Order: sequence, then structure tokens, then C-alpha cells
Amino acid sequence: MGKKQHLHNAPEIIHTGIITVSSSRSEKDDKSGQWIKKQAEKEGHRVAVYRVIADNSRIIAKAVSDSIGEHDLHAMILTGGTGISSADVTIEALQPMFSKKMGAFATLFTQLSFERIDSAALLSRAAAGIIGKTAVFCIPGSINACKLACKELIFPEIKHIAAHL
Repeated sequence: MGKKQHLHNAPEIIHTGIITVSSSRSEKDDKSGQWIKKQAEKEGHRVAVYRVIADNSRIIAKAVSDSIGEHDLHAMILTGGTGISSADVTIEALQPMFSKKMGAFATLFTQLSFERIDSAALLSRAAAGIIGKTAVFCIPGSINACKLACKELIFPEIKHIAAHL
């Protein structure tokens, strides 16, 4: 079955969750999470969950698990907590929960980042995988990284991904 057929079978509206991982931000000053929320709605998707949570592995895993369980999400986008410091634990918290990894997401994100920020892309990490029937994306917290990931990778393919789940 080709992409056209998959898109024909895809959900019309993607139910999305957005979680910002930050120990210093609140919903008021969360530019990245708010941008993703507005962009998802602009794309015609329904944002069922939007939260700001602390950089803590247990909190991250529980927030994602609870959100997926309570809202039957097609996609979950987490922004923040993906850097290389010891406090950045988003990817480590979620990768054990992935039944399948979407390795190409990290590769493509890194490639696109390198085209824009040169070797500073070494400090940027991203990951994606499947938890249950939900595609989960972990992206950096900078607004530019969010725009890059969402505009170039996530939103163009999210219906196609959902059709496979």
C-alpha cells in the first residue's frame, strides 16, 4: 500500500499531546510549547493535552503514559530536556517505553540542524518512537528547533504515521 492509500485511511484530525519539559518554564513563558500548540491547531489537529513538567525521568514517563492512556492520542510531542547535560533526561525516560524506534527522525533532524547551525548540531538530540498506538517525538526546547522539527518532519508526515498505527 502506497502513501496515497495510507493517507486515505488516516484519521482526518490528529489527536495530539504537547509536553514541555523544563524546570524553569511555566505555561505563561513557554514559547516553544505554545508555538507547537498553535501550529498543530493551525494544521487542523486537536490538542488534547498541553502541559509543562519538570526535568525528571519518572515525571516525564508518567506524564506521557497518563496522557496517552487518558486521551487516545495519535501523536505526542515533547520539547525540552534533550540536550547533553545531566539534567536532560527526556529521551532516556522515554526510549525504554518505545515498542519501535523511528531512528530516521533523529538522523533527519540532525541533518537539517547541521544545515542551519553547523557543528553546534552535535549538542542537539532528538528521538521518536511508538508507545502503544501513539507516535512520540522528543525535540529540543529552542523555538527554532521546534519549528524545524514540526514544519519539516512531524506535521508533513503525522497523518501517514497515524495511518500505520
